[in-house]
Amino acid sequence: MSSFQDFALDAPIQEAVAKLGFTAPTDIQTVSIPPLLEGRDVIGRARTGSGKTAAFGLPMVQNVQGGQGVRGLVLAPTRELALQVTDALRSFAQGLGVQVVSIYGGSSYDPQLRALRKGVPVVVGTPGRLLDHLERGTLDLSNLRMLVLDEADEMLRMGFIDDVEAILSATPDTRQIALFSATLPPPIERIAERYLNDPLQLGADAGRPSTDHIQQSWARVPHRHKLEAIQRLLAGAMEGTSLVFARTRAGCAEVADALVRSGVAADALHGDLSQSARERVLARLRAKRLSVVVATDVASRGIDVDHIRTVVNLDMPHDFDTYVHRIGRTGRAGREGSAITLVTPGEIGKIKRYARELRVDIERMDIPSDAEIAVHQQGRLRDRLQGALSGEGADDARRFVEETIASGDWTAEDLAVAAITSLARSGGTSLAEPKKGDVAWSRGSQHQGRERGDRDDRGDRGDRGPRPPRAPQGPSEGMVELFFPVGANRGVRPGDLVGAIANETGLPGSAIGRITVVEHKSFVEVPKEAADRILAEHQTLEIRGRAVPLAKAFVRDPNHTPRGPRPPRPGPKGKPSRGPRKPPRSRTYGKKN
Repeated sequence: MSSFQDFALDAPIQEAVAKLGFTAPTDIQTVSIPPLLEGRDVIGRARTGSGKTAAFGLPMVQNVQGGQGVRGLVLAPTRELALQVTDALRSFAQGLGVQVVSIYGGSSYDPQLRALRKGVPVVVGTPGRLLDHLERGTLDLSNLRMLVLDEADEMLRMGFIDDVEAILSATPDTRQIALFSATLPPPIERIAERYLNDPLQLGADAGRPSTDHIQQSWARVPHRHKLEAIQRLLAGAMEGTSLVFARTRAGCAEVADALVRSGVAADALHGDLSQSARERVLARLRAKRLSVVVATDVASRGIDVDHIRTVVNLDMPHDFDTYVHRIGRTGRAGREGSAITLVTPGEIGKIKRYARELRVDIERMDIPSDAEIAVHQQGRLRDRLQGALSGEGADDARRFVEETIASGDWTAEDLAVAAITSLARSGGTSLAEPKKGDVAWSRGSQHQGRERGDRDDRGDRGDRGPRPPRAPQGPSEGMVELFFPVGANRGVRPGDLVGAIANETGLPGSAIGRITVVEHKSFVEVPKEAADRILAEHQTLEIRGRAVPLAKAFVRDPNHTPRGPRPPRPGPKGKPSRGPRKPPRSRTYGKKN
């Protein structure tokens, strides 16, 4: 099929597809839509980002038209994915009058109950809440026509397999089932054999998982150096938006906070966040206001963002399927992507085993050295300058340059040096001549074995993740510190401060400098011009749901000399004092026993 017009889709659905800008169908859509429209059961082996939502969504909105009660049901492993599928189905059903509702845990029952009582035709939900409604008798599946298991292997990994089987058992035998999964572990195959009727094995990825569109590499990094490695990769080897996977929630938050303190627009996504906080992070990610999101495996499900360029495995995934799911977050919608895995000495055998299973060459790479970072940043600066020559306002800038040089106070070289120095400082680019250097722990044959202090896969600090560096004190050159009278005692993290400033003042996260959070107060570096504007326009900013006043931080005069210790008072007749008197001996009064 070369066009969506080739499918036997109703005219309103064809119009909706055209409005969404869909042109040629993807491989999984080409092989899935025709048999699903015919009512066949299918097993689609498809990676994330391959277009599988439209592969089952377009046939579903067409097949459920007419009738009473719930006629279409989609099971998704997480609420984020359930919400994304719901939005997609609603966009496909424009003009059909087919309503779609999301049902997931952690949200109020009332809107869900109202929708189910009205007889909404399509339900998208997580297994736990769907089973809860079944047991309460508020979800009736007796009229179900089509059921979809989306990312079935992930539902297995998250422990939902029993709930899924209970829901399948409550559906009529005449229903159609579509099972989509990146991998097909044995428990999922057993479910397919038991509940699906003569299913078609479909998908361009019907054999092994396809990761050919992703450039994969690994770097040898002892656990205690992983945070430094991430910072070096961001500075010298990675472009665009990155998704970093950490093993634990605590490690996820620590790494995100450390990146924010170093000036990176980063945030964390893990299970301890409330639903509203998770949605704020995802909204900032989709709006391209974050450079890095540090996430756990469970929290990352449902991240459907096309512009993620690089996935970094800060911690090696426990198993092969998790590795496939992680790297599938990049290279979506036909784009190219890259995946970098930080491997401790004890994990080298595991990454080589993954390469054999995928039948790809996962190349070894080196963490960028100081010299390579400088070359990369300076090259990026030249690209920005080249783009500015033909960009908007270039003619006005050229006129300004000519007038400034004609005044006689500046030479062309002086003006260029001043402009480039200012631009480099604002972008954090070093213009110093790159010096040859190395990252000793990532290179050289003498480091192939286990280093002293390494603890195999566990690292130096167990599962808590790398320790973030301490932030230096005092504002950097050209920056001003904003003061907030809240700190760690209120649960404030650097990401909260960056989000508040970026959301309410419009200052991009990349312009925010060092952040220091102590027990009862916090300090955030911003450019001086931005600080003046922010203080003039905002008396408070909302941080963690409360209005917090902000002010310019007090800076002590650098020429101030603190007073030393006070000299001892003179004793009698001008003699020096012998110091404080000794405390009197303890005495016991009264009779002794």
